[in-house]
Amino acid sequence: MILIRKATLGDEKDILLLIKELAVYEKEPDAVEITTEELRSHLFIEQICEAIVAVDNEIVIGFALYYTSYSTWKGKCLYLEDLYIKAELRRSGVGKKLFQRVAEVAQLKKVRRMEWQVYDWNQPAIDFYLKLDAQLNKTWLNGRLEFDYNVK
Repeated sequence: MILIRKATLGDEKDILLLIKELAVYEKEPDAVEITTEELRSHLFIEQICEAIVAVDNEIVIGFALYYTSYSTWKGKCLYLEDLYIKAELRRSGVGKKLFQRVAEVAQLKKVRRMEWQVYDWNQPAIDFYLKLDAQLNKTWLNGRLEFDYNVK
């Protein structure tokens, strides 16, 4: 039976492995820079993000990582950074359970909306979100600045 639970200290190693799998799936295998120690700190010490994991026979098979964000129009929001399930377990209902648990957390936090991104080429994910009655916004473009503090 698959257990959906809040991530606990020690899960960061498994979550990072899944983050790396996700990066490969998203065609950016070398993009992951975060270390296990940084992820542990962010999740359990600084608490700047939270995670929920899906566990099958004591093996982490999926995760959702999220954090509180803010909208000047809406107020407090929740941003779902990643939702990932091991490939062999997709279409088994695990993703839906993780997503629903994050939505429950969002409601407990009394946020006004939950947001996330999905690549426009990731049709399985797009279909997944549409089945959950999500609205996908094609109007906004994403902006980004990256900072490299490891300049030699």
